[in-house]
Amino acid sequence: MGRVKPLHIFKYKIMAINVNTVYQTVLLILNKEQRGYMTPVEYNRIATQSQLDIFEQYFEDLNQQLRVPQVDLDYSDRQLSIDEKISPFKTFGNCTYSAGTWQLPTTDTYSNTILYNGQEPGANQVSFYKLGTVTYNPAIGLPVELQRLPRIEFYNIEKSPLTASTKDFPTYLYENKKLYVRPTSINQAGNITVDFLRKPLNVRWGYYSGSVGQYIYDPTIYNPSLLNKGGSLTSSITTPLASGTAGTYTPTFTGGSGNGLTLSAVVTNATTVSVNIVSPGTGYAIGDVITIDNGQLGSGSQKPVITLKASDFNGGSTYGSTNFELQEGFKPSYLSDEPLALKFNTIQEAINDLEYQLQTFLNVFQKDTQRIVVHPFFGPLDFEYWKKYQTKHFTHHFKQFALL
Repeated sequence: MGRVKPLHIFKYKIMAINVNTVYQTVLLILNKEQRGYMTPVEYNRIATQSQLDIFEQYFEDLNQQLRVPQVDLDYSDRQLSIDEKISPFKTFGNCTYSAGTWQLPTTDTYSNTILYNGQEPGANQVSFYKLGTVTYNPAIGLPVELQRLPRIEFYNIEKSPLTASTKDFPTYLYENKKLYVRPTSINQAGNITVDFLRKPLNVRWGYYSGSVGQYIYDPTIYNPSLLNKGGSLTSSITTPLASGTAGTYTPTFTGGSGNGLTLSAVVTNATTVSVNIVSPGTGYAIGDVITIDNGQLGSGSQKPVITLKASDFNGGSTYGSTNFELQEGFKPSYLSDEPLALKFNTIQEAINDLEYQLQTFLNVFQKDTQRIVVHPFFGPLDFEYWKKYQTKHFTHHFKQFALL
């Protein structure tokens, strides 16, 4: 039976937070519907994309709510509700001045290293997503928010003393991860800080293989530089055991750049031993040499040596998990627990109907260019906003099925 990608499940199950709970639910539904199986690799890829799609939709939802008159109060305030969903991803840091430009921060206020190239962040790292407010902090006086300008306007306003930027009304141009600030007299350390959004962490259902090849969930929080809790170091033994005595041991050892590591060892004969990680500790690195002390694997045993390699760590293996970061949500009342029945018998029929519906959509607004149609959630929308909405809608579903 072929594998499938049931993304309608993630539409609301993604909010369950725990990555294992969601995965088991997905597998249960697939089994119930006899629709195949989803491997951890497939699940992680689809879940990560689904989380990012929902995260990006927050900004579209907030933009729509800012356009609609608000009468909600307190707990029912929709703008505030969306902003609260975004708030865990907000952070800020100090920019560094160099050669006429301001470099974006290398660390944020929480001492996390900021990644700018889309890499998957590890411990104490965040991945930059969107630039927010840029603030000028004068030595004396209150902070001033800079106005962001497009390139042409940024340079044109400086041509006249009447429109040129001042310290009271500063401006900036954002290009190539750099800030060009006017007036240029804003050039002292600590002058510029930026608020920005970090990207949600990639969803990861970590696992290791059982005795018959089955996937076994690893609940350890993923950290690329963390040793694999419960993982085997047997294949990393570079100097074999000598004169061991059969038995199970908790050996002491020397070496390694970290601390807190504990091991278990099973000796089957004088020269054969398997070594596993009981507690991974912290601070260990690829290439560390760990030497089990003499006499720890039986009286007279000669120390085996272990040299740590990439696959001994989360970053080079399938160990370690990362939960969904989005807040718990709700399932819309119009979504059933089961997928809707197929409306068309063939894919071509569906394509033909889509083309017909698109043409009808265009015809309606061509006949009445001032027409306003009320969306049940976003409120009154004209033709231009309906086009934006439909573009977002189609893009979302095309990405679900890898068409974009």
